[in-house]
Amino acid sequence: MLLIERPDAVVAAFYDEKTGSWQYVIRDRETKSAAIIDPVWDYDEKAGATSTKNADAIADYVRSEGLRVEWVLDTHPHADHFSAAPYLAGKFDAPTAIGEKVTQVQKLWRDIYCLEDFAADGSQWDRLFAEGDTLRIGSLEGRVLFSPGHTLASITFVFGSNAFVHDTLMVPDSGTARADFPGGDAHVLWNSIRQLLDLPPDTALYVGHDYCKDGRDPQCMATVAEHRTNNIHVKDGISEEEFVRVRTERDATLPLPVLMLAALQVNIRGGRLPEPDPCGRSFLRIPVDHFRPPAD
Repeated sequence: MLLIERPDAVVAAFYDEKTGSWQYVIRDRETKSAAIIDPVWDYDEKAGATSTKNADAIADYVRSEGLRVEWVLDTHPHADHFSAAPYLAGKFDAPTAIGEKVTQVQKLWRDIYCLEDFAADGSQWDRLFAEGDTLRIGSLEGRVLFSPGHTLASITFVFGSNAFVHDTLMVPDSGTARADFPGGDAHVLWNSIRQLLDLPPDTALYVGHDYCKDGRDPQCMATVAEHRTNNIHVKDGISEEEFVRVRTERDATLPLPVLMLAALQVNIRGGRLPEPDPCGRSFLRIPVDHFRPPAD
């Protein structure tokens, strides 16, 4: 765990090495109120088994600090891990939330998985946030930015000088997230990133993933100023046309995330497995030959 002290908040960052995912707890300095953001529900794809190691580490931290969880938040339906939002919300009697455009992602993946009876209405969460909506953790007010491009539904949570951008940006030496998933768009991603880079220069941007480029230690945060100076894909002086070209060429070489076809059918359900079959077991679907391997 990394503990990041900011003037207006304390952020605890938890790293899942298997998926390269960052998970966060942000707490108000003036109270014991907190929000959990993008928690991971572990999944062993070889055994088809779930576990709660990551989520339990977050829960242990919350209890050890005596925090009151006001929200359990997801920035978007994740393609590389299952969401532990319902698990932690149940432990702390807190509401879950995601962006309102999640319904578009649900409809898209409902069709891919042929889930005829699936309710693609966002009812799997307690709250759906729109651009400009606000929320509170203690005395710290947060606001929501709509940040599509990586997915149709991606949002950013901004709490004072802290912005949780998840897959919209990586840390500066790794650039940005891919834009080739269903519903993704590199031009739209560029516009979302420019909105983030117009935040005050000292705003900390917390990313959702880091893959430890060149063997360095995992990093979870850089400021707006650092991105504008050093981000290899979007630093000042790089045009939209150049970004789209580089992003599109790079995306064409990338394999799908290992857990994507399992994760999306869980995460469009708000972090829940499909209902069990009459035999009592839950099953995940794999759409054969719907997606193609990356270009050589």
